[in-house]
Parts: sequence; structure tokens; C-alpha cells
Amino acid sequence: MMLRRASFLVLCSVACAIAESAASPRSCAYVALMAGQRARPLRGSFNNVPVLHSNQPEIVTGAGILVNTASGSAIAAETKRPLRNAAFTFDGEFAVHMHHKYYPSDAAKMGGSRDRGVLTLALIATNPGSDPVTLTFERGSLKNSFEAPYLPNKLMGVKPLGKRPWNTGPGDATAVQMLRDQLDRNLPSSVVIPPQGKKVVVSTLLPARGIANGLLRGRSNGRFHLAVVAAENPRSNQDLLSVLAAGRLAPGRIYLNRLAQINNGTVFSRVAGVALGDQYTANLRHDLNSGSLHVPLTSTRRHTFGTREVQVNPLASRMVDSALNNVGTYGVRFDVNLNLTGRGHHQLVMSHPVVSGKKTFTAFRGSIRIQTGQQVRDVHVGLRSGESLALSDLHLQSGMDQPVRVSLVYPADATPGHLLSVVPVTQLAQLQQRQLNLQRTQDSIATTKNRQLKLPAQPPAVAKPAAVNIMRPAPLPAILPLMDAYRF
Repeated sequence: MMLRRASFLVLCSVACAIAESAASPRSCAYVALMAGQRARPLRGSFNNVPVLHSNQPEIVTGAGILVNTASGSAIAAETKRPLRNAAFTFDGEFAVHMHHKYYPSDAAKMGGSRDRGVLTLALIATNPGSDPVTLTFERGSLKNSFEAPYLPNKLMGVKPLGKRPWNTGPGDATAVQMLRDQLDRNLPSSVVIPPQGKKVVVSTLLPARGIANGLLRGRSNGRFHLAVVAAENPRSNQDLLSVLAAGRLAPGRIYLNRLAQINNGTVFSRVAGVALGDQYTANLRHDLNSGSLHVPLTSTRRHTFGTREVQVNPLASRMVDSALNNVGTYGVRFDVNLNLTGRGHHQLVMSHPVVSGKKTFTAFRGSIRIQTGQQVRDVHVGLRSGESLALSDLHLQSGMDQPVRVSLVYPADATPGHLLSVVPVTQLAQLQQRQLNLQRTQDSIATTKNRQLKLPAQPPAVAKPAAVNIMRPAPLPAILPLMDAYRF
């Protein structure tokens, strides 16, 4: 029963979040803000840093290996057959992205009135060589739902970002530290892997019905492999290493019977493998006197906004049930440098396309840095599907260049396919007024349809009058005929 529930949760999460279909690269997305206008491609590029992505299975139901880049294979819990590892050898710069949820198959571990089950999620490094290898970390963070709970109150819209935004969930909490080039104080600055040995690099607790998210950026002085494992009640790091040595995959791989759909692009199953690129950089110059600026940000085959530009980095290796490429781009840093000219008051706006036939959902919940000249401002953005939000005001002076740098580390709690725009203040204001008028009209129609005809109240029942006893007069004596009256 719990396995079916976990599978349902995965399917719902994927459908609402990424759902990469076989849409044509020419497909474009509708954003009301750019009605009648065209978007420009950014023509940016990814760097070549290899990134281990451990996001499939997203929902884990028990202990085992989640992904391993060493050569070889591991036994799948669902089929009892071996699956080939996502083999890749790291050497030099590298990065890591981990994102998992825990929904145990044992209902007694779900929490509530009973004790909640907890997995330990661990990143393990293996040294295949005969010399020690040192991993040095530049920045990174690892958070779980206990440390960084998601408190949804007042998190939609654009808000100034505090120093410690741990109430926005682990996905945003780790992305913020990466955005600010910080290494969490709970993480080591370096780890030495002994020759022919293994080492637990970092670990965290993964509570039942909870989330764990990790982002790391570092470099090595030699060759090594990485793996992510989940363990139940480990007493030491040796117990975590034993999970890797056992060669069994963690349960929860619900896409093993849909490999053909993965390969033809009709199903997106999250990523378990190594992607190439942890940073996307673009530079663009635009004269706002010639019209508003619209550019894709985290565009996919499904959402190119008419530019045919797909900002998705490839995979160098993957598990057989992994997505074909890194559509989610989770953990990737985007730096978009705009050199603007023009005059007057404008706004930097972020939008998500209207998703036809679906209910409105949270399309982005994360943090963005905006730099204009010497001023740097970090904001938290809660964006719904089909919505456009002003991130910053821009005041342009004629004859002067206005540089604007937009940076974000793409968080796990987001659906890729966003539009970045610079428009006159009046353009967004007019759109918002039209949407407000439309909403009022829809509310009025809904109220009319739902109004029930109220029948007049029935009059109170009239009390039946009490029976009245009518006294009838005694009958008159009979009048005899005259002749009889004198009869003696």
C-alpha cells in the first residue's frame, strides 16, 4: 500500500514539476507579458565541470545504493537483476547535487503518533589509485527538513532575502549558500581518500516524509569515484560503507518498466548520473528604445519562448532509468549579464508560462541575486505558473549604459522554463490590471453560477380553530291543523 502511495507521489511530483514530453524544439510557451512581442535567445554556454546528480529515485522507500560512478553494477530491488552503474571517473574540478525524499514502505515508520523513521543519506568517495587523493571544497551545503523546514506563510511574491533563509526548505537553503559562495560550517573543507580506499565525505539525516538536499563544489588532486547511499540506523561510517559494498540498489525505482518511454522522450524520470556543466553564463546587449527585452532562462524543449534555445546540459553517464539529459538543471548557477541602454523607468521581470489545462502551481521557489552597478540585492521569489513578478526597478538615463547581472543557483523546488524580461513600468502595470479585471469577471460569473435560488419562506401553519359547540334551540311544537286543534 505504501509503495503504491510512494509511486503515486513520484508521478505527481514529476508531472507537476518537469514532465518533459516529446514536444518539438519549435514549441513555444505563452506568457501574457510578451504578447505581441518576441523573445531573443541568450546564446550562453555551460562550463565543462562534471556534476554527480543523485535525484532518481527521487522518493526512496528503503536502504541501499542510489547512484554509483564506479565501474560495475548493482542489484535492483524491484527486478532482482543487475543494473549497470553510471560509470565516470572524476579528476580535478567537480560538483555534486543530491535531492531525495523518504517514504518508507513500512507504515509504522511514517511518523504521526508513532516514531518517525529516518534514513542516513551519505556521499562516499572511492580512490582506485595507489596514492592518496585529497578533495578540497570551495562551497557547499547539505540540509534536511529538520534543519531547513518549509514554512509557506508569506513566501510567495518577491521578498528581501535574510541572512539565514532556512524557512524556505532545504532546496533553497543549500542554493542560497552556493549563490553566496559559502561553505557550510558543518561540512569539511577537505577530505583525504586513502589509496585503494573509501571515505564518507558528508552525510545527513533523511526523515520519513521529509527531504534532504545537498550541493557541493570542489576539486581533487587525483582520480576518484563517487556514490550516494541510504542506510537505516547506521552506528558508524563503516555501516555506510557496508551498504555500498553490498551492491544492492535502494528501492523506489518506479521507472524500470518504462525505459522505452524514457528513451523516446515521452517520460522524464529525474537524473541519476553525471552531467557536464554546473554554471551557465550569458552576455547580451539591448537597446530598450527599440522595444522591451525578453530572454529565456532555464528553457527546455517544451518552453523555448519561440527562440528554439534549449538551456539543458548533457549527461556523460547515467543509470538506465535516468532521464536522458539534465532538464532540471538543479544546482546549476545561472549568470546572465545584460548591458542595457534606453531611457525611463523599467522593471526586471521574471515569468512562468501559462500551463494549459492544469491548475496553478508553484513554479519557482528560490533566491535570486540582482546586481545593478555597485548595488547588490538578494531576493526570495515565490512564483506561480502563468505569473509575472517584478524583481527590481531599473532607472535608465539616456546616453548611459546600465549593466544588470542576474544570478541564481537553480533550486530543486522549481519547474524549469522561465522568462526574464526588461519592460517599461507601464507594461507590467497594464498586464496586472487586465488580469485583475479578468479575475473579477471570473469571480462574478462563478458567484452567479453558484447562487442558489432561494424560495420564499412558507407561511407559518395556521392553527386549526378549536371546535365550537353550537347550542341548537329546542324544536318548536308541531302546529296541528286547525281542525285537529279543536278536536276533543
